[in-house]
Order: sequence, then structure tokens, then C-alpha cells
Amino acid sequence: MNLSSLTTEQLNGRSANIDQLSTKEIIELMNDEDRSIADAVRRELPDIEKAIEAIYQTLIKGGRLFYIGAGTSGRIGVIDASECPPTFCTPHEMVQAIIAGGESAVFTAVEGAEDSREQGSEDLRHRNVNQADIVVGIAASGRTPYVIGALEYAKKAGAATIGLSCNSDAEISQIADYKIEVVVGPEILTGSTRLKAATAQKMVLNMLTTTTMIKLGKVYGNLMVDLHASNKKLVERARNMVMKITGVSYDEAAHVLEETNQKVKPAILMIKGEVSRDKAAQLLIETDGFLREAINKANQGQLI
Repeated sequence: MNLSSLTTEQLNGRSANIDQLSTKEIIELMNDEDRSIADAVRRELPDIEKAIEAIYQTLIKGGRLFYIGAGTSGRIGVIDASECPPTFCTPHEMVQAIIAGGESAVFTAVEGAEDSREQGSEDLRHRNVNQADIVVGIAASGRTPYVIGALEYAKKAGAATIGLSCNSDAEISQIADYKIEVVVGPEILTGSTRLKAATAQKMVLNMLTTTTMIKLGKVYGNLMVDLHASNKKLVERARNMVMKITGVSYDEAAHVLEETNQKVKPAILMIKGEVSRDKAAQLLIETDGFLREAINKANQGQLI
């Protein structure tokens, strides 16, 4: 595999003497390089928008979103997928991440795992990926065999596909239905794509899931009203949200949340719509979980 032509493998002239710099000079250089990442992501917003629309259409119809990658790219997918259930109360199967080498590779590098196209294909087959799903292949180089094999399998299975890379004209872009190529330039450590490339990938995945969940009605204003209050911090956050949106006291918010088993949406709806718990649950079903619409409906169409 000849990597010499890839932008992510080029020498960065600005860091040629990095081994001779002071601590202050190294981190200033890193910070300067990192400042270019947001601009690189911004250049890809039109393609990111297309990918989000495809993901939204998949999830609204009951399909699943899969991230698949190797090494750092795979781990970033794991981070984003694992944070969807607590943040947006999604079922664990809705957004899934697969990393080359299996779950242990999240913690311990399994370097050779990325070289097998067959394993990428097999790992998706094991999850029964089909035409109802969408698969995001993540590879900074854009040519990781494991990811290529996975995308090829997804295409054959009829699933929609997205390729996320950090090089122009990436191999995975030629396979996928949608491409996102965030070209961040050479790394300060040649080829170390855990740096700028990884940051860019995380920024893109933030956009993919956050925007999709907003479109699915998981947010009211800028508040995460569908969070899963699974620990003391999140229970407290849930109470504060109910207080902010409804204006009730701390104790009243806590009381109503106890009635709803710490679910924020029905608690807010019970208060603002002056309805029972059962009626709140019914209204949320009728409005596909969109809290603002449910409140309006409870108040006979009054604007909230």
C-alpha cells in the first residue's frame, strides 16, 4: 500500500524541528494547527448536510445507524454511539459502533485488524445489516481495508452508506453513497491521525448524531429533554430542565419527575399542558415525541 500521496501522510514543514522545541512552543504549534480544523469541517458542510438527511430518513423509518472503523477512527465511533442512549434516551440498537478487532480494541490496539476486508464484511453481516440501515465508514486515510470491506458489504445488503475520511478522492468515497472528506492537512507528527484528523472526525460525528436527534424531536429549545436520568447528576439536570421550562419549584419538579420515572418530556407536558401522566404519554405518542407540538395540542392549539 503506497501511502506517500495521501495528505495525512505528508511532512508538515511547520513542525520539522518539533523535537527541539520547548513545551510552550510545542503546544502553541499544536494549537495553531488545530485552529484550522473547524474551517476544514466547514468546507464540508454541504456534504455533511446530505449525510444527516440520509441518517434522519433512515432512523425515522426505524432503521439503524452504524459506525465502523479501525484504531482511532473506530474508537471515535464508539464514543459517539455510546453517548446517544444517555443523552437522547435512544435504544442501544439505534446507533451502534463497530471497531476492527472487537471491543477489546477500544482499550488495547489491535493493529493488524484493520487489514482485513473480509472481517469488515463479516462484522456487519453479524449485525444483520440490511436495506433499512445506514453505515458510516470512518477512515482518516480513506483506504483502510477493513472499512472498505464493510462498506462493500453494506452496499450489497442494500444499506445506505457514508464515507468519512480526511483525504481528497478517498477510496471509500468511491464506494459510499455519500462522502465527507475533511482535509485537515499534514499532522505535526507525520501520519499520526489521532491528532487533527481524529478531531475533525469527532466534530463531524457530533454533527451527524446531534442534528439528527434534534430533527427527531429529542430537544426542546436547546435542552436535552429526552435524556436518560440514570445517575444523580442527570437526575439533577432533569429537575433543572423542568424548572426552567415550566417555572415550578425544585420540589414540584422533583415530585412530577417521580411520577414519570424521571422522564423529562412527560413531566413538562403534565405541568404546562395540565394533563395527567397517561394523557401526557398519549399526546407524546400522537406527536411522535415532539414536546412543543404536544404542549400545543394539550392547550388546544395555543402557541407556546
